[in-house]
Amino acid sequence: MRLLPDALTRDLQRSLGHAYLVAGAEPLLVEEATDAIRAAARAQGFTGRDVFVVDRGFEWGAILQETQAMSLFADRRILEIRLPTPKPGVEGGRVLAQLAAEPIPDFLILVITSGLDWAERKTSWVKAFEDRAVFVDIEPVPTEKLPAWITQRLSRHGLQPEDGAAELLAERCEGNLVSAHQEIGRLALVLGGEPQTPRALSVDAVADSVARSARFSLLQLGEAALAGDAPRALRILEGLRSEGEEPTLVLWTLAEEIRAVLQFNPNADRGAPMRTWRGGPRRQRALAQAAKRLGRERARLYQMLQFAGHADLLVKGVRPGDAWGAFARLAAALAGAPVPLSLPTSLVRGGSAA
Repeated sequence: MRLLPDALTRDLQRSLGHAYLVAGAEPLLVEEATDAIRAAARAQGFTGRDVFVVDRGFEWGAILQETQAMSLFADRRILEIRLPTPKPGVEGGRVLAQLAAEPIPDFLILVITSGLDWAERKTSWVKAFEDRAVFVDIEPVPTEKLPAWITQRLSRHGLQPEDGAAELLAERCEGNLVSAHQEIGRLALVLGGEPQTPRALSVDAVADSVARSARFSLLQLGEAALAGDAPRALRILEGLRSEGEEPTLVLWTLAEEIRAVLQFNPNADRGAPMRTWRGGPRRQRALAQAAKRLGRERARLYQMLQFAGHADLLVKGVRPGDAWGAFARLAAALAGAPVPLSLPTSLVRGGSAA
């Protein structure tokens, strides 16, 4: 079954599947979808969680061994597999297809990866999830549909935007869903409102909210890293930390920019023209600059994505370590600084609650 994000909640209310593939290039929507699946699993008695982060040299057999091992306490567990890119290789594809094919007693399979291109959607393992399990297909929100997306999100907080308000917010966020999510949260906190009795949201209120936003913003962090300005990116990162910014949102921003650079000009070394990218002219120029600077270092970009997976485990407490220190290395690397991005072990198993 293939589901869009809006249909996932309704489907989870009806029944819980045995395996899910969540794929998309929008970190905010991917995180929301996986959170919804985990919450539904907890309600069905899945109290444990094993996390596997796939990188070079990953032993796929370890996942099958885990599903065949008897738990000491016979608890139901989520088996979460994180793919930095949707390219598991021949053995990985075979294992994933096997996991999607039939329910495994006491296990729920959750595979999380980035957006799929046309060829990746045709692979046997993706088709196995679509045909035998659940494929949550998270597509980018087109620029022309972003005001409608913002309006829908505002309505959840009891706010009804007047003409031009959602468009202004979309323009200021330049297609960045994380930034839009933040602004919506600020507006809801300041203005309140209930879905049953929504309050009107004017253009002036949106403009005032954007103007009062924190001095250091996630949008500025992404811009500085894409521009190759490592010192500025690190200053902004420290500002975000001192202001109490949510670490998950910081990681979303950095991972999204890395994926954007990878997808913006995938054939730079063959002289292919750059693809059109959403987010407005300013972001277009920033991505073009970063793609030109990093386009021939794709292995380094994939290494950044793998390190982002490591940082995600630090944020969640699955691995010990300083998440903000990992963010600093990631931001500096994206800006072009030759910082090391070595990972601890290839296999991560966490026993934390889902």
